[in-house]
Amino acid sequence: MKHTNNTAFTAHSRMTKGRRSPLLFTIPVTALLLAFSPLQATETDDRIESAAKKSYVFKTYLGADSIMTDSKDGVVTLTGIVSDESHKRLAEDTVASLPGVKTVDNKLVVKEASADHSDTWLFVKVKNTLAFHRSVSATGTKVVLNDGVVTLKGEATSAASRDLATEYVRDIEGVKGVKNEMTIAISPPVEPKTFGELIDDASTTAQVRFVLLSHRSTMLLKTTISTSDGVVNIGGKANSIAEKDLVTKLAADVHGVKSVVNSMFVEVAAAK
Repeated sequence: MKHTNNTAFTAHSRMTKGRRSPLLFTIPVTALLLAFSPLQATETDDRIESAAKKSYVFKTYLGADSIMTDSKDGVVTLTGIVSDESHKRLAEDTVASLPGVKTVDNKLVVKEASADHSDTWLFVKVKNTLAFHRSVSATGTKVVLNDGVVTLKGEATSAASRDLATEYVRDIEGVKGVKNEMTIAISPPVEPKTFGELIDDASTTAQVRFVLLSHRSTMLLKTTISTSDGVVNIGGKANSIAEKDLVTKLAADVHGVKSVVNSMFVEVAAAK
């Protein structure tokens, strides 16, 4: 029996000589995956949480809000209190555009929710819209609301800037009228040339999306927006060339945007 067993073993050894058992490699690879996957996930989650806190939107517009960001395997949960509904959406849009984020569970609570289209609601929307545009002076513009009618006061950097402020505010959902009483500054402030480079792509995407959703002329358009090194790519469908051009104009004037690539499809109506 011993001789038979040895012969069988020898024959098996000859048959398997030169071949490597897959089992010998399956175990180490599995072990490596188990060892490194949680570590990589943790590093990605830490990077997401850090990027959210350091983002231009969080530091510039959401600095006064109490927002906590928790990421688990790319699934981000936002908790805390924000001052306005628009801030809740802005935080979500910013985080959703960060590299590595799969989904966002927005559990932010609005501290003092204002009724839609109320003067308080419109005030925040007007101030935010002006703040996102670089061709108008948000800091130099005083906004007064009275039953949906917006009065703009303060100093504009130029006549063109003043006219743009009127145009932008008039097209905001809920605004019934605009009275522009702004004066022209004698010595317009000089914008830093590198200002756009200081803004991260996720913040740029969030700002562009907010601006397009704020305007009556573009809010119903279904667009896809992404940003890479300050270049904004916009897709989707526009109802006309004029709508597509307006999207490009609004997006190009947002802080952080270096250029706009508008690939929106314009459906041409068939001739009858």
